[in-house]
Amino acid sequence: MCGIAGIVSYENVNQELYEALTVLQHRGQDAAGIVTCEGDRFHLRKDSGLVRDVFHTRHMRSLIGHMGIAHVRYPTAGCTSSAEAQPFYVNSPYGIALAHNGNLTNAPALKEALFVQDQRHINTDSDSEVLLNVLAHELQEIGKLRIEADDVFRAVAGVHQRCRGAYAVVAMITGFGIIGFRDPYGIRPLVYGERRTESGVEYMIASESVALDVLGFKVIRDIAPGEAFIIEKDGTLHSRQCAANPIYSPCIFEFVYFARPDSIIDNISVYKARMRMGDKLAEKILRERPNHDIDVVIPIPDTSRNAALELATRLGVKYREGFIKNRYIGRTFIMPGQQLREKSVRQKLNAISLEFKDKNVLLVDDSIVRGTTSMQIIQMAREAGAKNVYFASASPPVRYPNVYGIDMPAAEELVAHGRTEAEVQAELGADWLIYQDLDDLIESVQKGNPNVTRFDTSCFNNEYVTGDINQAYLDHLGEYRCDSAKAQRESASSVIEMHNAS
Repeated sequence: MCGIAGIVSYENVNQELYEALTVLQHRGQDAAGIVTCEGDRFHLRKDSGLVRDVFHTRHMRSLIGHMGIAHVRYPTAGCTSSAEAQPFYVNSPYGIALAHNGNLTNAPALKEALFVQDQRHINTDSDSEVLLNVLAHELQEIGKLRIEADDVFRAVAGVHQRCRGAYAVVAMITGFGIIGFRDPYGIRPLVYGERRTESGVEYMIASESVALDVLGFKVIRDIAPGEAFIIEKDGTLHSRQCAANPIYSPCIFEFVYFARPDSIIDNISVYKARMRMGDKLAEKILRERPNHDIDVVIPIPDTSRNAALELATRLGVKYREGFIKNRYIGRTFIMPGQQLREKSVRQKLNAISLEFKDKNVLLVDDSIVRGTTSMQIIQMAREAGAKNVYFASASPPVRYPNVYGIDMPAAEELVAHGRTEAEVQAELGADWLIYQDLDDLIESVQKGNPNVTRFDTSCFNNEYVTGDINQAYLDHLGEYRCDSAKAQRESASSVIEMHNAS
């Protein structure tokens, strides 16, 4: 999962792109980058780390230009090396920079074809660099010195024909403008808006509407699956459907966990969707335990708050903030490495004992993935004096990997994989465990926009919307994503960077 943004303005865009990345920081904490365009020249700054650590005054001064794109990275392919920070750049044809959110499921085959057929060299393990070179090749095949909007639309159509998986993209071509497009399933979000100034209309594209809100842009609409938007450097706007058979299938986990609650994705309020999740979960509790003995509902901050508050209201039970979060610790779900995740939980949360002591506590979280975080939190609640610790997940059991841009681990590392709910309850050490039903989750999200008739729910039911995922692919992915394999790559990357630094 990553965050992307692009702006075409009448003023320098460096500061606003920086601010957009800070708003999208929750989508990736591994690396950040900005590319601006001044005339026919790109200016680039990217590195590993949080936005505030990557960009300093000296960097911002050099990022000159009235249009630019930006990216925060959460690694799903490759490693966490700074070499794989985005945006990526190729100088031929025209000079193209690209930032990508998602994951290509046919990246290895594309990489081989790019080398053998297109004579293009890929320098990293990132599928985003592969995607950039596919776009560059499609543009080069047009064979024109100066391109027009129709040429770009034709190139994006070529990308759709060759690439599989999930991709929301912002790209920039020197001397021309900015492009935004989504895969034919619209798995990853992308929205555009405008801002009227004395000089004229300025445009912005971003992963989430909140980034536009903060910068004063009016949200116009989401970019549709398979659709491409072009904003020329003079502000001329074009849009066209470039895919043959687009099917709206957004990732439902965006609404469960990743997106900010103040965002609207595919015309669905994330905040209201999470409230409905809490309401549905309360209904299930009342069906299964009409005489429950819950004394207090406590959310695990931050993403479960909306669901937990609605759940408590529906049950007629007290809602309390029993955990205080250290906001200077990153999101543990997207931290690389199991040891780092486990260490961060205790640093991240501290219990208020008086809210737990001698009470039957229902803890509410958005989801349970590996289960290690949930285990530690349940233990913290017991140490704080809870009589009984119940645990509710606003989403169904996560039993299968996500292949579309969320770095869920190998299936064997998912606590619910191959286990019944009773077995998961025992593994976590909870006195009672309740999961959201998948139909209720879908209804909670879909109610915001009935026109979205299908969601990617693959991590819950093993049904992958692109139709090209088989067990062999999942087995290979599991070998690549398991924590031991990641540790080996991180170690190798560290050695290389230390060698380069010396």
